[in-house]
Amino acid sequence: MTDVATHAATSPRFKDNAKSALADADLQNALKFVEVNFIARRREAAERLPEFDALRDSARDIKDHTLAHLDLYLEAYENRVVERGGHVHYAVTGEDARQIILDICRKLGARTVTKGKSMVAEEIGLNDFLAAQGITPIETDLGEYIIQLRHEMPSHIIAPAVHLTKAQIESDFRRVHAHLPAGRNLVEPTSLLTEARAVLREKFLAADVGITGANFLVAETGSSVIITNEGNGDLTQTLPKAHIVLASIEKLVPTLEDLSQLLRVLARSATGQDMSVYTTLSTGPRRPDDPDGPGEYHVVLLDNGRSSMLAGEFRDMLRCIRCGACMNHCPIYHAVGGHAYGWVYPGPMGAVLTPSLIGIDKAGHLPNASTFCGRCEEVCPVRIPLPRMMRSWREREFEQHLSPATVRSGLAFWGFFAKRPWLYGVATALAARLLALAGRTRGRFSWLPLASGWTRHRDFPAPQGGTFQAQWNRQRGRLARPVGQADGPNL
Repeated sequence: MTDVATHAATSPRFKDNAKSALADADLQNALKFVEVNFIARRREAAERLPEFDALRDSARDIKDHTLAHLDLYLEAYENRVVERGGHVHYAVTGEDARQIILDICRKLGARTVTKGKSMVAEEIGLNDFLAAQGITPIETDLGEYIIQLRHEMPSHIIAPAVHLTKAQIESDFRRVHAHLPAGRNLVEPTSLLTEARAVLREKFLAADVGITGANFLVAETGSSVIITNEGNGDLTQTLPKAHIVLASIEKLVPTLEDLSQLLRVLARSATGQDMSVYTTLSTGPRRPDDPDGPGEYHVVLLDNGRSSMLAGEFRDMLRCIRCGACMNHCPIYHAVGGHAYGWVYPGPMGAVLTPSLIGIDKAGHLPNASTFCGRCEEVCPVRIPLPRMMRSWREREFEQHLSPATVRSGLAFWGFFAKRPWLYGVATALAARLLALAGRTRGRFSWLPLASGWTRHRDFPAPQGGTFQAQWNRQRGRLARPVGQADGPNL
């Protein structure tokens, strides 16, 4: 993808980004919320619903079925939208999508645009593009509004400002909201919300066009669905002259019944709620007897590399319903946050999706930023095999000689022994004995040749006892041996 939106990507600098994140005291303090709150809430919500795992299986099957017949459902969805007075625009690239939206805005003489939270809009760099064309975009989700004040990207797909402390947010409000008296209380979340609401109400009323993303698109009815915990989405799509829905093609679901199944796992996985506060379905422009609503209704369907994914080994990634559960449970995300990943999509889902969209040459570090603990797959509401796909990206990186020469030579060295199990066993047993002898005084090493990546940050423990394989073979032999036969030597 050769899109202007990718020029700002810092994914190639992931290691440097991560080091900076680890040294950022405010960020480390803010990230505690993710690790503590999201995990507990999701677990409690799942435990309250006995059929939760069965619903996850159903959600996976619904998405798989839709992806297998995506062309048919896209056609059906377009027909329903047109029947209800709307317009569907297909955008192959991010540049196409931006131009389509610009043309709609110019036709209506738009000078300001209110926006609901949309990761696809971030993906195509829509805000900067509109601003460069003389159209002012205004984020109306509170988290998105905060990071717009800071000229940052979201650090989380459902909690864009989760990387910030209350003190940082208060400082930004006082910097930008110059009308605030010095004594105004902005410490409590409610006071911040009240201040943001007062400013945004004026923007809602003045906006010419409203742009939202879509959590789902329903082929049966031609509806777009947004799921929020704030009322900003409804105001964004009902008050302006036109409502533009910007969504990627994999957001399709066949029926309202399928939508209801997916809704039961989405909020529980994302925020630990049984349901989000607002689930809004929009179907076409305002009708003659409607009291409100937009005069025009446009849907911009973005491909931007999804068709290529659909035909390849990363197809399962297109099941993603953007709940954020994978990053909420990821120890790497807990340590460095979302901005370290360097583009729109952070965490495990970003480690698979980002290379698919901007290329493994730019995002090769991301699949390597994983402990492979498997928690991401364990909690995914649509059971995406994220670790398997991260391994696939690692393999492609290796095959294309994009990984460092030291990594490739190290793996080649290990592969030589791995192909010769008897030699591997002898070498590891000998190495374990030598390390045990060398480390018998302190019990650990502060430095080892060829292991500086480990010892630079922590001690390396001296081996104790035999290798795992030796202990395994000894235990297996003990279980198979007649009673009374003595153990052999411990290698």
